[in-house]
Amino acid sequence: MASSVDIPYDISWIFPRLRNPSKLWYVVSQIVVTLVGLLSKVILVVLNHTKVYNKDRLIAAVGKRPKGVPLVTVSNHYSCFDDPGIWGTLPISLVCNTMRIRWSMAAHDICFTRKLHATFFMYGKCIPVVRGIGVYQDAINLCIEKCALGDWVHVFPEGKVNMEKEEMRLKWGVGRIIYESPRMPIVLPMWHEGMDSVLPNVEPYVFKFRKNVTINVGQPLDLNDFVQDLKNKQVPEPVARKLITDKIQEAFATLRLETEKLHEQRTQ
Repeated sequence: MASSVDIPYDISWIFPRLRNPSKLWYVVSQIVVTLVGLLSKVILVVLNHTKVYNKDRLIAAVGKRPKGVPLVTVSNHYSCFDDPGIWGTLPISLVCNTMRIRWSMAAHDICFTRKLHATFFMYGKCIPVVRGIGVYQDAINLCIEKCALGDWVHVFPEGKVNMEKEEMRLKWGVGRIIYESPRMPIVLPMWHEGMDSVLPNVEPYVFKFRKNVTINVGQPLDLNDFVQDLKNKQVPEPVARKLITDKIQEAFATLRLETEKLHEQRTQ
Protein backbone atom coordinates (compact mmCIF):
# COMPACT_ATOMS: atom_id res chain seq x y z
CA MET A 1 0.00 0.00 0.00
CA ALA A 2 1.14 3.55 -0.72
CA SER A 3 3.11 5.05 2.16
CA SER A 4 1.36 8.42 1.67
CA VAL A 5 -1.95 6.94 2.82
CA ASP A 6 -2.46 6.68 6.57
CA ILE A 7 -3.45 3.19 7.72
CA PRO A 8 -4.64 3.71 11.34
CA TYR A 9 -5.13 -0.02 11.92
CA ASP A 10 -3.61 -3.11 10.30
CA ILE A 11 -6.33 -4.61 8.09
CA SER A 12 -4.23 -7.32 6.43
CA TRP A 13 -5.66 -10.08 8.69
CA ILE A 14 -9.19 -9.39 7.48
CA PHE A 15 -8.78 -10.39 3.83
CA PRO A 16 -7.93 -14.08 4.38
CA ARG A 17 -11.02 -14.43 6.57
CA LEU A 18 -13.25 -12.79 3.97
CA ARG A 19 -11.68 -14.74 1.15
CA ASN A 20 -12.15 -18.14 2.81
CA PRO A 21 -14.83 -17.83 5.51
CA SER A 22 -14.98 -20.66 8.05
CA LYS A 23 -18.16 -22.30 9.34
CA LEU A 24 -17.82 -20.27 12.53
CA TRP A 25 -17.47 -17.11 10.45
CA TYR A 26 -20.78 -17.81 8.75
CA VAL A 27 -22.50 -18.43 12.10
CA VAL A 28 -21.30 -15.14 13.58
CA SER A 29 -21.96 -13.32 10.31
CA GLN A 30 -25.53 -14.58 10.28
CA ILE A 31 -26.08 -13.13 13.76
CA VAL A 32 -24.60 -9.74 12.80
CA VAL A 33 -26.43 -9.58 9.47
CA THR A 34 -29.75 -10.44 11.13
CA LEU A 35 -29.38 -7.80 13.84
CA VAL A 36 -28.29 -5.10 11.39
CA GLY A 37 -30.96 -6.09 8.87
CA LEU A 38 -33.76 -5.90 11.42
CA LEU A 39 -32.49 -2.59 12.78
CA SER A 40 -32.32 -1.14 9.26
CA LYS A 41 -35.86 -2.31 8.54
CA VAL A 42 -37.22 -0.78 11.74
CA ILE A 43 -35.49 2.56 11.16
CA LEU A 44 -36.25 2.93 7.46
CA VAL A 45 -39.61 1.17 7.07
CA VAL A 46 -41.29 1.54 10.48
CA LEU A 47 -39.97 4.81 11.88
CA ASN A 48 -39.63 6.73 8.60
CA HIS A 49 -41.67 7.14 5.43
CA THR A 50 -39.79 5.21 2.77
CA LYS A 51 -41.04 4.49 -0.74
CA VAL A 52 -39.15 2.24 -3.15
CA TYR A 53 -39.90 2.60 -6.85
CA ASN A 54 -39.33 -0.49 -9.02
CA LYS A 55 -38.56 -2.57 -5.94
CA ASP A 56 -39.32 -5.73 -7.89
CA ARG A 57 -36.18 -5.19 -9.94
CA LEU A 58 -34.00 -5.28 -6.84
CA ILE A 59 -35.77 -8.29 -5.33
CA ALA A 60 -35.52 -10.19 -8.61
CA ALA A 61 -31.81 -9.40 -8.98
CA VAL A 62 -30.99 -10.35 -5.39
CA GLY A 63 -33.22 -13.35 -4.91
CA LYS A 64 -34.12 -14.73 -8.33
CA ARG A 65 -31.10 -14.34 -10.62
CA PRO A 66 -29.68 -17.56 -12.12
CA LYS A 67 -27.26 -19.49 -9.93
CA GLY A 68 -23.67 -18.43 -10.49
CA VAL A 69 -24.55 -15.07 -12.01
CA PRO A 70 -23.02 -12.21 -10.00
CA LEU A 71 -24.83 -9.00 -9.15
CA VAL A 72 -23.22 -5.56 -8.90
CA THR A 73 -25.46 -2.84 -7.51
CA VAL A 74 -24.34 0.78 -7.65
CA SER A 75 -25.84 3.81 -5.94
CA ASN A 76 -25.15 7.34 -4.81
CA HIS A 77 -23.74 7.87 -1.33
CA TYR A 78 -25.40 10.65 0.70
CA SER A 79 -25.29 9.26 4.26
CA CYS A 80 -23.29 6.85 6.37
CA PHE A 81 -26.55 4.94 6.81
CA ASP A 82 -27.02 4.31 3.07
CA ASP A 83 -25.58 0.85 3.63
CA PRO A 84 -27.06 -1.00 5.46
CA GLY A 85 -30.10 1.30 5.55
CA ILE A 86 -31.44 0.91 2.02
CA TRP A 87 -31.34 -2.89 2.30
CA GLY A 88 -33.86 -2.64 5.13
CA THR A 89 -36.50 -2.33 2.41
CA LEU A 90 -35.80 -5.89 1.25
CA PRO A 91 -37.81 -8.88 2.54
CA ILE A 92 -36.47 -10.35 5.78
CA SER A 93 -35.56 -13.54 3.92
CA LEU A 94 -32.98 -11.53 1.97
CA VAL A 95 -31.82 -8.75 4.26
CA CYS A 96 -31.32 -11.12 7.21
CA ASN A 97 -29.58 -13.85 5.23
CA THR A 98 -25.79 -13.73 5.19
CA MET A 99 -25.75 -16.05 2.18
CA ARG A 100 -27.86 -13.60 0.18
CA ILE A 101 -26.94 -10.13 1.42
CA ARG A 102 -24.33 -8.01 -0.37
CA TRP A 103 -20.60 -7.65 0.04
CA SER A 104 -19.81 -3.96 0.34
CA MET A 105 -16.62 -1.94 0.44
CA ALA A 106 -16.22 0.30 3.49
CA ALA A 107 -13.59 2.96 4.19
CA HIS A 108 -10.61 1.61 6.11
CA ASP A 109 -10.15 4.88 8.03
CA ILE A 110 -13.77 4.99 9.24
CA CYS A 111 -14.99 1.42 9.75
CA PHE A 112 -11.72 -0.40 10.38
CA THR A 113 -9.84 1.77 12.86
CA ARG A 114 -9.68 -0.68 15.75
CA LYS A 115 -10.09 -4.40 16.43
CA LEU A 116 -13.67 -4.30 17.69
CA HIS A 117 -14.95 -2.15 14.83
CA ALA A 118 -13.04 -4.13 12.24
CA THR A 119 -14.41 -7.42 13.55
CA PHE A 120 -17.98 -6.17 13.51
CA PHE A 121 -17.81 -4.82 9.96
CA MET A 122 -15.98 -7.91 8.76
CA TYR A 123 -18.83 -10.14 9.97
CA GLY A 124 -21.24 -7.68 8.35
CA LYS A 125 -19.65 -8.58 4.99
CA CYS A 126 -17.82 -5.27 4.60
CA ILE A 127 -14.54 -5.17 2.72
CA PRO A 128 -11.98 -2.56 3.82
CA VAL A 129 -11.05 -0.28 0.94
CA VAL A 130 -8.13 2.13 1.19
CA ARG A 131 -9.05 5.35 -0.54
CA GLY A 132 -6.23 6.99 -2.42
CA ILE A 133 -4.20 3.99 -3.58
CA GLY A 134 -6.07 3.26 -6.79
CA VAL A 135 -8.00 0.37 -8.30
CA TYR A 136 -5.29 -2.25 -7.88
CA GLN A 137 -5.75 -3.14 -4.23
CA ASP A 138 -7.00 -6.04 -2.11
CA ALA A 139 -10.54 -4.68 -1.79
CA ILE A 140 -11.14 -4.54 -5.55
CA ASN A 141 -9.44 -7.90 -6.03
CA LEU A 142 -11.74 -9.47 -3.46
CA CYS A 143 -14.84 -7.96 -5.06
CA ILE A 144 -13.82 -9.55 -8.36
CA GLU A 145 -13.34 -12.88 -6.58
CA LYS A 146 -16.80 -12.62 -5.02
CA CYS A 147 -18.27 -11.93 -8.46
CA ALA A 148 -16.53 -15.06 -9.70
CA LEU A 149 -18.52 -16.98 -7.07
CA GLY A 150 -21.79 -15.47 -8.26
CA ASP A 151 -22.19 -13.25 -5.19
CA TRP A 152 -23.74 -9.81 -4.82
CA VAL A 153 -21.34 -6.85 -4.53
CA HIS A 154 -22.51 -3.32 -3.80
CA VAL A 155 -20.39 -0.32 -4.80
CA PHE A 156 -20.62 3.39 -4.08
CA PRO A 157 -18.78 4.67 -7.17
CA GLU A 158 -18.55 8.21 -5.79
CA GLY A 159 -15.96 6.80 -3.40
CA LYS A 160 -17.12 8.78 -0.37
CA VAL A 161 -20.18 10.26 1.31
CA ASN A 162 -21.16 13.04 -1.07
CA MET A 163 -22.36 15.52 1.53
CA GLU A 164 -22.58 18.43 -0.93
CA LYS A 165 -24.53 16.26 -3.41
CA GLU A 166 -22.36 17.49 -6.24
CA GLU A 167 -22.08 15.73 -9.58
CA MET A 168 -18.88 13.78 -8.99
CA ARG A 169 -16.69 11.94 -11.44
CA LEU A 170 -17.18 8.28 -10.51
CA LYS A 171 -14.23 6.18 -9.40
CA TRP A 172 -13.06 3.54 -11.86
CA GLY A 173 -12.92 0.65 -9.37
CA VAL A 174 -16.42 -0.43 -10.34
CA GLY A 175 -15.32 -0.50 -13.97
CA ARG A 176 -12.50 -2.86 -13.11
CA ILE A 177 -14.82 -5.14 -11.12
CA ILE A 178 -17.23 -5.45 -14.04
CA TYR A 179 -14.50 -5.78 -16.68
CA GLU A 180 -12.50 -8.45 -14.86
CA SER A 181 -15.40 -10.50 -13.49
CA PRO A 182 -15.05 -14.00 -14.99
CA ARG A 183 -18.80 -13.98 -15.60
CA MET A 184 -20.61 -10.83 -16.64
CA PRO A 185 -22.58 -9.53 -13.65
CA ILE A 186 -26.04 -8.07 -13.62
CA VAL A 187 -25.38 -4.34 -13.13
CA LEU A 188 -28.22 -2.62 -11.30
CA PRO A 189 -28.10 1.16 -10.74
CA MET A 190 -30.05 2.80 -7.92
CA TRP A 191 -30.58 6.34 -6.67
CA HIS A 192 -32.00 7.52 -3.37
CA GLU A 193 -33.00 10.81 -1.77
CA GLY A 194 -33.61 11.61 1.89
CA MET A 195 -31.20 9.21 3.58
CA ASP A 196 -29.20 12.14 4.94
CA SER A 197 -32.34 13.40 6.68
CA VAL A 198 -32.62 10.08 8.53
CA LEU A 199 -28.97 10.17 9.59
CA PRO A 200 -27.60 13.69 9.04
CA ASN A 201 -23.94 14.18 8.23
CA VAL A 202 -23.46 16.56 11.15
CA GLU A 203 -22.93 16.01 14.83
CA PRO A 204 -24.32 14.56 17.03
CA TYR A 205 -25.02 11.94 14.29
CA VAL A 206 -28.32 10.67 15.69
CA PHE A 207 -31.16 9.08 13.77
CA LYS A 208 -34.21 11.16 12.88
CA PHE A 209 -37.71 9.83 12.39
CA ARG A 210 -40.81 10.54 10.26
CA LYS A 211 -38.60 11.60 7.35
CA ASN A 212 -39.32 10.93 3.68
CA VAL A 213 -36.91 8.61 1.88
CA THR A 214 -37.23 7.84 -1.81
CA ILE A 215 -35.36 4.94 -3.42
CA ASN A 216 -35.50 4.40 -7.16
CA VAL A 217 -34.20 1.17 -8.72
CA GLY A 218 -33.18 1.59 -12.34
CA GLN A 219 -33.23 -0.85 -15.21
CA PRO A 220 -30.35 -3.38 -15.22
CA LEU A 221 -27.60 -2.16 -17.53
CA ASP A 222 -27.02 -4.48 -20.47
CA LEU A 223 -23.24 -4.28 -20.76
CA ASN A 224 -22.57 -7.78 -22.08
CA ASP A 225 -21.94 -6.88 -25.73
CA PHE A 226 -20.23 -3.62 -24.79
CA VAL A 227 -17.72 -5.29 -22.48
CA GLN A 228 -17.12 -8.19 -24.86
CA ASP A 229 -16.45 -5.73 -27.68
CA LEU A 230 -13.86 -3.95 -25.53
CA LYS A 231 -12.14 -7.28 -24.92
CA ASN A 232 -12.32 -8.33 -28.57
CA LYS A 233 -10.74 -5.06 -29.64
CA GLN A 234 -8.10 -5.45 -26.91
CA VAL A 235 -8.82 -2.00 -25.57
CA PRO A 236 -6.26 -1.15 -22.85
CA GLU A 237 -7.66 -2.04 -19.44
CA PRO A 238 -7.48 1.52 -18.00
CA VAL A 239 -9.47 2.80 -20.98
CA ALA A 240 -11.96 -0.07 -20.75
CA ARG A 241 -12.73 0.47 -17.08
CA LYS A 242 -13.23 4.20 -17.72
CA LEU A 243 -15.66 3.51 -20.56
CA ILE A 244 -17.61 1.05 -18.41
CA THR A 245 -17.74 3.55 -15.55
CA ASP A 246 -18.98 6.17 -18.01
CA LYS A 247 -22.01 3.96 -18.72
CA ILE A 248 -22.84 3.94 -15.02
CA GLN A 249 -22.32 7.72 -14.85
CA GLU A 250 -24.86 8.15 -17.65
CA ALA A 251 -27.37 5.92 -15.89
CA PHE A 252 -26.87 7.87 -12.65
CA ALA A 253 -27.57 11.19 -14.40
CA THR A 254 -30.95 9.95 -15.64
CA LEU A 255 -31.87 8.23 -12.38
CA ARG A 256 -30.94 11.26 -10.31
CA LEU A 257 -33.27 13.60 -12.20
CA GLU A 258 -36.08 11.06 -12.05
CA THR A 259 -35.63 10.35 -8.34
CA GLU A 260 -35.29 13.99 -7.33
CA LYS A 261 -38.60 14.69 -9.06
CA LEU A 262 -40.31 11.74 -7.36
CA HIS A 263 -38.93 12.79 -3.98
CA GLU A 264 -40.01 16.39 -4.46
CA GLN A 265 -43.55 15.27 -5.26
CA ARG A 266 -43.66 13.29 -2.01
CA THR A 267 -42.41 16.17 0.13
CA GLN A 268 -44.77 18.83 -1.20
